[in-house]
Amino acid sequence: MRLLIKKYLFILLIGFIFFYESIVFSQFDYDQEIPESEHTIQMVFIEGATFQMGSPENEKGRYHDEGPQHVVEIDDFWMAKYEITWDIYQLFLQRHIDDIVEKPISSEVEIEVDAISGATPAYTDMSFGMGIHGYPAICMTQHAASTFCQWLSAITGHFYRLPTEAEWEYAARAGTMTKYSFGDDEIDLDSFGWHQKNSNGTYQQVGQKRPNPWGLYDMHGNVAEWTLDQYLPNVYQLRDSLVSNPFEMASMLYPRSVRGGSWKDFPEKLRSAARGRSSSTWKLRDPQIPKSIWWHTDADFVGFRIVRPKKTPSIEKQMRYWESAIN
Repeated sequence: MRLLIKKYLFILLIGFIFFYESIVFSQFDYDQEIPESEHTIQMVFIEGATFQMGSPENEKGRYHDEGPQHVVEIDDFWMAKYEITWDIYQLFLQRHIDDIVEKPISSEVEIEVDAISGATPAYTDMSFGMGIHGYPAICMTQHAASTFCQWLSAITGHFYRLPTEAEWEYAARAGTMTKYSFGDDEIDLDSFGWHQKNSNGTYQQVGQKRPNPWGLYDMHGNVAEWTLDQYLPNVYQLRDSLVSNPFEMASMLYPRSVRGGSWKDFPEKLRSAARGRSSSTWKLRDPQIPKSIWWHTDADFVGFRIVRPKKTPSIEKQMRYWESAIN
């Protein structure tokens, strides 16, 4: 009897430890190791709340698609501290580690890495000589960025995806209501982001500028970043005064939503509320027929970062997120 009681108490203790660790871990940043490589992706915990999405009518540089302001509720998630760099993105492009990565023991996903499509090689150097090591990966389509998330999920066991437009703005604002996460004065922008006036005509290595209040780097400028959403110019007008975790699933190839502005943009495009959109002209120099579903030859200003929701969605919803990016 004593043996059974001790065994029962031991099982309870182990269960409590696992429960406690999962609760504690879920409130902190962590480094996602990429198996069979020397690379990690630093993930920052973002506690959910409500915020005012969009910009007020009197904000300098405002565009009509940023209003009206409305209250959005966001759930907890993690977001990559930095934009995904070429060093990491090339692991996905080359896929050399697929055959040596062991299947995760416990997993939030149910997908095998060999079931994920591989990107076709680019017809030219898509960095255009601007830098590889520590520089943000660019020129990928939304489909390619989303497939990277699917691949990363398969080899790590954690569910990753692109951020929704609402999650992106919430993280970029970092609790602020000003034009930028650091305030309203553009004179301070040089300390936080790369833009047309200070980039010397090229993107820069990630993490060189100051982070926003939540520890995220390059949310203003460097490269614009893909989100999951279809770009709809009037979508804010169609929403209720309070909306929870909005996501505009793509139904058309163009335009899709990008955020943050880039090294090519003037400061007003780097505002927290500023919205960008993809275009067929981003494939203008693509010599292939049909055009590549993996590369935007003329989008040397677009990259991405990833998120992981604290609450793992169902397998069906995971596929919905990944497959929303048709091209």
